[in-house]
Amino acid sequence: MGSIVAENRKSLMLFSGRGFPELADEIGAALGVAPTPADAYDFANGEIFVRYKESVRGSDAFVVQSISQGVNKWVMETLLMIDALKRGSAKRITVVLPFYPYSRQDKKHRGREPISARLVADLLKTAGANRILTVDLHTAQIQGFFDGPVDHLFAMDTLAGYVERKYAGRPLSVVAPDSGRVRVAERWTDRLGGCPLAFIHKTRDPMKPNQVVANRVVGDVEGRVCLIVDDMIDTGGTITRAADILYDSGAADVVVAATHALLSDPATEKLKNSRISELVLTNTLPLPPEKRLDKITVLSIAPLLARAIREVFDDGSVTTLFGGLS
Repeated sequence: MGSIVAENRKSLMLFSGRGFPELADEIGAALGVAPTPADAYDFANGEIFVRYKESVRGSDAFVVQSISQGVNKWVMETLLMIDALKRGSAKRITVVLPFYPYSRQDKKHRGREPISARLVADLLKTAGANRILTVDLHTAQIQGFFDGPVDHLFAMDTLAGYVERKYAGRPLSVVAPDSGRVRVAERWTDRLGGCPLAFIHKTRDPMKPNQVVANRVVGDVEGRVCLIVDDMIDTGGTITRAADILYDSGAADVVVAATHALLSDPATEKLKNSRISELVLTNTLPLPPEKRLDKITVLSIAPLLARAIREVFDDGSVTTLFGGLS
């Protein structure tokens, strides 16, 4: 006999970064597999060390890392985790980034600027990532920055299902906080059965750069529950101003649905004092106790990520999770 025949086996292994291990634990519980134990710590000068305590040879490895506050640290840790898997002979490495870092820097606005979202993709590829799995990219074009498969998941069904249950029977309008979010808002109106669409139109004075001098609502909002949809909330300035404009235009209630809760200071204070009645968020990023407000509802993204990981592992179709939406 001129060859050795081995049984073709596949093993799924889950790996958690330190950015938000609780999310990885949730994903593992849904999959029925615990994150692989690892030693990970910082040296005195800030360098990071990573070593897995179990063999990863031949595995289908899924690295879960939430790039939360301290973005650069968690990006670097992710790269080291990937490199450790590559050098440990993992068969395939999929990086699960619920929030893709530097996603707002996806193009050059002026000369001599970096395209940082592309650089992150290059770093992941160079480190050894074969595939990226992420949720609600700031712009869909980022998928093309990575030279390999990118599974772009959408939190809309998770968020919209909650909104439908909570506000059933009340007239609803979907609102884009600016013209750049109109396409996303259109998908929401389709998902919610064709309710009216509105957006906040920003007028700028060319003599006052970077300053919005006037806003107005385009669309039907009077007497309706206005659902502002966005991919992320950072400092909260855009949505709190939008809420004020909507109430001034006759809105009965203002609800915000967003995927990524960055909530950089002073977002918590702004949101606490805002006229927004409820913020519906997902846990793609950790929300520390000091940032949890009574008006914030957090929905878990773990079941969606677990289903997508299972489809990737089984060589199934991730697109079917969204009825063909991509």
